Amino acid sequence: MNFYINILKLIRPHQYIKNFFIFAPLFFAAKLGESQLLLSTVTAFVAFSLTASAVYVFNDYIDVEDDRCHPKKKDRPLASGTISKSQAITIMSVLSLSGLGLILSISTAAMLILLAYVAMNIAYSFHLKHIAILDVMIIAIGFVLRLFIGSVATDISLTSWIVVMTFLLALFLALAKRRDDVLIYLDTGQKIRKVIDGYNLQLIDTAMAIMASVVIVAYISYTTSPEVVTRINSEYLYLTALFVIMGIMRYLQIAFVMQDSGSPTKIVLKDRFIQLTMLGWVSAFTWILY
Repeated sequence: MNFYINILKLIRPHQYIKNFFIFAPLFFAAKLGESQLLLSTVTAFVAFSLTASAVYVFNDYIDVEDDRCHPKKKDRPLASGTISKSQAITIMSVLSLSGLGLILSISTAAMLILLAYVAMNIAYSFHLKHIAILDVMIIAIGFVLRLFIGSVATDISLTSWIVVMTFLLALFLALAKRRDDVLIYLDTGQKIRKVIDGYNLQLIDTAMAIMASVVIVAYISYTTSPEVVTRINSEYLYLTALFVIMGIMRYLQIAFVMQDSGSPTKIVLKDRFIQLTMLGWVSAFTWILY
């Protein structure tokens, strides 16, 4: 039983929440009720999740020595030795082949996007994660690729608005995660990532403040855009900006006041305030769209 629990820890299914961005094209096109498109999106979600888990295993395999020195990551299955390297390779192979095989059932284009995601993450693991600023950019691009997977799976075109706002929001979250790494270094003197040399609190706090402002302004501009108002046939979309502002401010509070922004996924899964703002936003947007 413990072995299977450790496998779950290794493949990190709680991270699949990030893959719900794949549903964004379908949601914003007001086509969630179309069963065939929904099935294609669910298939893409499962395929991407399996492949993303393979990437997590690969990252842990590459970073196993560094993780053993990390105050939080030292308990991961590979770092703690509860899963061997050979077992990790087997798990990674099964996950990646399953994910790529499943995505191919949608289209070759979808598989190529997923392969681009894998290639980008391999490059990230070996070198790009050591380059300050570029490292968080890569993380943000990963979220944009999720959008493109959803777009290709449903043949729904992406607007520049959704691509830009997804990138900016993901960049904000990546900076918050990197802030936690800097705090660990300041508290313990331990550089858990080489890239920390390229950051300090002043830079990250400034960048987060800028990203938060740009995300809010971009979202308000989107909701009041004549083109969007005409397409959605509603002048009340701007009201959903309230939930976006509340969510961003809460996240800043978690990062700056509570000093605990190391895992965006866990924050979304555990913070009631964030959950309520997300529920409010989804409910309001759904009411307006559908």
